Amino acid sequence: MNSRQQVLLLVGSPGGAKSTSESLGAYLLAQLPTKGFATEKVYIYPSVNSKKGRAALLAEVDGADLVILVFPLYVDSLPAPVTSTLELIHDHRRQSLQAKATRFMAMTNCGFPEAHQCQTALSICRLFARQAGFEWAGGLALGGGGAIGGKPLEKAGGMAKSVRKALEMAGTALAEGQPVPQAAVDLMAKPLMPTWLYLFSANLGWHLQARKNKVRKQLRARPFQS
Repeated sequence: MNSRQQVLLLVGSPGGAKSTSESLGAYLLAQLPTKGFATEKVYIYPSVNSKKGRAALLAEVDGADLVILVFPLYVDSLPAPVTSTLELIHDHRRQSLQAKATRFMAMTNCGFPEAHQCQTALSICRLFARQAGFEWAGGLALGGGGAIGGKPLEKAGGMAKSVRKALEMAGTALAEGQPVPQAAVDLMAKPLMPTWLYLFSANLGWHLQARKNKVRKQLRARPFQS
């Protein structure tokens, strides 16, 4: 492949640089410069808020040979600003007479323990890629993303071992012009910890936040119930 292929990472989390989406995307992106790629990163949330930001984002997409989108799961789908961005990219590429051949890959993570909860969102990304004239390079889904909590994967310990391995495998395949292999998909989908432990930790954290904000007695409130 060309020694200076351009890779663009689009981070679609409102948490930006402190999000689990950032953790996943940054680790994958770090695999590619060693394989002869030039990389760029754009945070979707601040970019879509201005005409200048949207224009800069589209310019980055135009110059990319590979676009990687990473985002958190929101109600079985993509966050609204991410959907708006994909619509913007779609319209831009459809109107362009010289849209270059570009590959598109997506990664998502959710708070549910099961990675399969992300399949609808990845299907949306796959259909977007086809309709916007991208070559679909595959998708990865991670369940229990809250356990990472925005920590760099290098500091997430043994819990994230399979995630790191999956992203390394995906990076190798993408660098060779191949789609994300099924082995990487399977590794990424492995639970980070036993489901019971994840749920226990999540519930404990929920109660601690409620106590901190002095609303612990309101956790079961149903203000809109008739």
